[in-house]
Formats: sequence, C-alpha cells, structure tokens
Amino acid sequence: MSTAEAGWLQAGLLVSALALAYRPLGDYLAHIFTTTRHWRVERGIYRLIGVDADADQRWPTYLRSLLAFSVVSVLLLYGFQRLQAHLLLSLGFPGVKADQAFNTAASFVTNTNWQSYSGESTMGHLVQMAGLAVQNFGSAAVGVVAVIALIRGFARSQTDRVGNFWVDLVRTVCRLLVPIAAVFAVVLIAGGVVDNFSAGHAVTTLAGQHQVITGGPVASQEAIKELGTNGGGFYNANSAHPFENPNPFTNLVEIFLLLVISFALPRAFGRMVGDNRQGYAVLTVMAILWAGSVAGISFFESGYHSGAALAAGGSLEGKEVRFGIPASTLFSASTTLTSTGAVNNAHDSLSPFGGGIAMVNMMLGEIAPGGTGSGLYGILVLAVVTVFVAGLMVGRTPEYLSKKLRAPEIKLASLYILTTPALVLIGTGLAIALSGEQASILNPGPHGLSEVLYAFTSASNNNGSAFAGLSVNTVWYNGVLGVVMLLSRFVPMIFVLGLAGSLASQRAVPASAGTLPTHRPLFIGMLLGVVLIVVALTYFPAEALGPLAEGLH
Repeated sequence: MSTAEAGWLQAGLLVSALALAYRPLGDYLAHIFTTTRHWRVERGIYRLIGVDADADQRWPTYLRSLLAFSVVSVLLLYGFQRLQAHLLLSLGFPGVKADQAFNTAASFVTNTNWQSYSGESTMGHLVQMAGLAVQNFGSAAVGVVAVIALIRGFARSQTDRVGNFWVDLVRTVCRLLVPIAAVFAVVLIAGGVVDNFSAGHAVTTLAGQHQVITGGPVASQEAIKELGTNGGGFYNANSAHPFENPNPFTNLVEIFLLLVISFALPRAFGRMVGDNRQGYAVLTVMAILWAGSVAGISFFESGYHSGAALAAGGSLEGKEVRFGIPASTLFSASTTLTSTGAVNNAHDSLSPFGGGIAMVNMMLGEIAPGGTGSGLYGILVLAVVTVFVAGLMVGRTPEYLSKKLRAPEIKLASLYILTTPALVLIGTGLAIALSGEQASILNPGPHGLSEVLYAFTSASNNNGSAFAGLSVNTVWYNGVLGVVMLLSRFVPMIFVLGLAGSLASQRAVPASAGTLPTHRPLFIGMLLGVVLIVVALTYFPAEALGPLAEGLH
C-alpha cells in the first residue's frame, strides 16, 4: 500500500467513525442537559456541596461559580505539586519548584496542558493520577458547561436564568466523560498502552548503557487526555511515546477521541434550539476547515525537497516511523484544530508551511471542531458576527435563532474575538523585545520567531503543543505563559456567559422575509469567510515574519 493510499484509508476510517457517533452522541449530549431527572450519585454530590439542583442561576452567578471552581482547582493542584515529596507514589521526586508548579496548575485547569517539564522525571504517580488527570476531567467539563449556557441563551426567552453550573458540571463528568473514558481506557490497554504502578525497570541498551524505563497509570490518563481535548502527556514524548501510543490502531483511536465530542456538540446545539439544520450548518464549516487543514499539512509534509525526502516519500524528520507521514499529519491537524495539544511527531520539524498551517489552526480560535465546548462557543460567536455583517449589508437589525443582535451582543462578541489575539501578539512582542529572554530562542531568525509565536499562540488558545525549539522552563516563561493561559481561558468565558444572559433575556422574534436563513449554503460560505478574514487580518503580519519568511527563503 502506498503512503497516499494509507493516508486516505486512515482518514476514511476516522471520518466514518465520527459520522457514526455524531447523531447518537449529539442526542445524548442534548438529553444530559435538558432532562430534569438526577442520578442517585449526583444527588449525593449535590447534598455534599450544598447545591439546590433544581434552582437555575443568573449568568453572573453561573460565572462566579465557574470561576470559584477554577480558582480552587488551581490552588489545589499547585499545592499538590509542591507537596509531592511527602505523598505516596512520589517515586522519590522532590516537590515541583514554585514557578513550574504555577505554570502547570494554570495549564491543566485551563485545559491547555502546556508542559515545561518531562512527566516521567518530574511527576510521581499520585500527582499524575489525582492531580493532573482529575483536572483533565474538570477543565474539559468547564468548557462544555460554558457552551451549554450559551445554547440556553439562544433557546430561552424572557428569562434571566441560564442553568445551574454545578448541575451541568456534575452531569458532564458523571454522565459523559467518566463512562466514555473508562471504556476507551480498556480499549487502549488492549491495544498495548501500559497501565500500572511500576516505579521503573532498569534495562541495558544496545550501546551497553543503562536506562530506567518508568511505567505508570498511563492508559487511564491517556483516554481522558484525548477525550477532554487536554493533551498533557504522561511522558515528555507525549503520544509519540510507545507506552502512550504503541501502534497505528491506538493512534487512530486517540485521534477519534480528541475529535468526537467537539464534532458531536453541533448536533446537541441543533436539538436544544429546536432546529437540527443549525447544527448541520455549523458542522459543515467545522468539517471544511478540518479537511482543508489535513490536506494542507499532508501536502507540505509529503513534498520532495531533497534527495532524502524523495527516497523516503516525504519529510520524515521528526515523524514516528511507526505511523509515517499520513498518520502524523492527521494527528497534527486534529490536535491543533482542537485545544488538545497532544503530539505524535515533532511539530518543530514540520516544514515551514506545514508548521504555519498548524499555527493558523490555533489562530482560528480552534473552532474546527475546537476544544470540548470551547470550539462550539467560539464558532457561535463568529456566527453572531457573521449575521451582524449580513444585517449591515441589507440595512436591517440582524437576527440569529429568533434573537435580535443589538449593540450589547455585538460588543460582547467583539471583545471575545479581540482578547486572544491581543494576548498572543503582546506576549510574543515582549518575549522578542526583552533581551534577557532571547537566550531561550535556540534557533535565531524567522524560525526562532515562529517558535515564540507558536508558544504564545498555543498558550493563548489553550492548546498546549509546542515547536519545542524554545527553552520555556524559566521563571519568566513559566510565569508569563501561566498568566496568559488563565486570561485567555476565563476572560472569553466572561463574554460568552454575558452573551448567554443577554440573549436569554430577550423575547423571541418570529422570522420574516428579511431574516437571513442561517442553515443554507450562503450563510455557511459567509461564516467561512468571516473566520478566514478575521484570522488573516489579525495574524498575517506576524505569520509573514515567521513561517512565511522561512518557507520562502
């Protein structure tokens, strides 16, 4: 089988699996957040934390609950890491230093999972399991509940209530994330992913050297790492490590997991607003962007730029030979279009244009399909902007899903769109301008700029992947990137929940002859145009100085 045929086969299997899951999982998601029935275990949790499960919250209360949960999560995870030396299963590792513990706590609570450390030589098993893996569930759930509140804003009328954060959170974890993660942890174990409490095995290499290979509860963390679009690896090599991702079968399973919830959420959106066509329209935009990214990165990585690449059938530098170019590019496109950040190849070794596409994937706001929840609320905000632009063209007040888009809604949408680019560009500018931090750039020139730009793009979009040619384990980078991750996660959520409350308070208006149909090809094309134009106008100058300059050199 040729490389191209293998690529088509893998992509075909992945698309088929996602298509099969779209309707049942999307319908189940809608059921989770619309049913009034509570499970027994959920009622026990509500009594424990003192929550009235049948009381809906106004959006400011919902936001305060979300922020309080996240602040406590950061503090607990920070303390967990600092006290590691005194915990069980620490494997003899000391407590994590303060700046790195802050960076890691901010990273995992914001669903970024950026890692400035090597997991197998820094974190003991208990911190990995009860600290990092727990946050993989919690941070993913926070993204889901935020978009559910926004969907309720579209679906409800003349109310100041958008749901109950604690109920949404508990249901997401108990009914969605834990059951699916448990099933696929078993699947990954069957596929060869390790799962044990081994402190390590000493082996002798072919060169006669001694090496300790650390084991651990990997499969259980790997499942939620991908399902929750988290991305933090148990090992430094992440999903390129044979203990995390041993063969092409587990590789395809992991790509499926990191896409499946985000691609199913548009179905839940359509069900909850009472029009499945709206979900299909959003899904179409996501699918077009995803397919274009996969094709683009595959094209540039399969290009023959030298005699070695010609003989190998493409650029194999930084690629895992177990997977080859097609499985690597499929993973790279999918992980940067979601907020996952897991990698099965070295993104720093991607060709300039291939790496540039991976960067643009994150700059889009990771909306194709994006992180669990964050991808859908990102594209819905862009849909609001698209409808507003269309309204300006015909000179009438725009409407989306029977809600008028007035000045307050457009201001909130505009602030949402501006937040992440501001953090990316200001952070990159500071890193380049400060002479003391330029020593962290191992590759000067356009590629060095690309590495810094990629780092802040990854942190600001809660992705977590890296070009890796940048020494970020410094006090400055740990601190600044930690702050950027927190701001880029929760400031946009403030605008999303504010938008949900503003929409929910409105009275639904009936469609008229002047209403723009938001389920037809015209709107899909306009939404695609807004997505691409907003990114091009915002980031093109920085891209021109980095990946484009390097690729055209």
